[in-house]
Amino acid sequence: MATPPGGLAFCVFPTAIGHCALVWRAPGVVVGSALPQGSARDTRDAVTAWYPGAREAVPDGSVAAAAAGVAVLLETGAGDLSGIDLDLAVVPEFDRRVYEVVRTISAGDTLTYGEVAARLGAPGAAQAVGQALGRNQFPPIVPCHRVLAAGRQVGGFSARGGRHTKLRMLEAEGVHLEHPTLFDV
Repeated sequence: MATPPGGLAFCVFPTAIGHCALVWRAPGVVVGSALPQGSARDTRDAVTAWYPGAREAVPDGSVAAAAAGVAVLLETGAGDLSGIDLDLAVVPEFDRRVYEVVRTISAGDTLTYGEVAARLGAPGAAQAVGQALGRNQFPPIVPCHRVLAAGRQVGGFSARGGRHTKLRMLEAEGVHLEHPTLFDV
């Protein structure tokens, strides 16, 4: 099914960490995404609540490639999602600037909230960076999981599973913030 004329479409797709979703408008511009919300049904329900009127559709072209890229990233920790076209029209200017910086962080690398603020030319705005990332409507395309608190601490993460999900996503990319226990070896 094609994108509804003038409307929004979404797809729910399986990944290594659960069912994710992409929401788009023609011609394949992503307006939002969702990390797993529990089950495929829970993800679908969340998307329809966040984007009333969006219709489920089979993605093609750039949206199908984006879904495949998200799935690969979450399975292998590899991949580059920086080429996915995002609709940032309703995103506040500061948040947009934060997302631009965060999208330059490669898989396997991290920055702190303070380092992102410094790259924005706004040292001291680490808390504002964290708030912007808490509003991120494009995870993991805008890879907020790669932004850490001072001292390489995990920091916050608003996705289902919070800190545990963030650690799993980082570990898939080869970033290990915590040493394994005897039970993890």
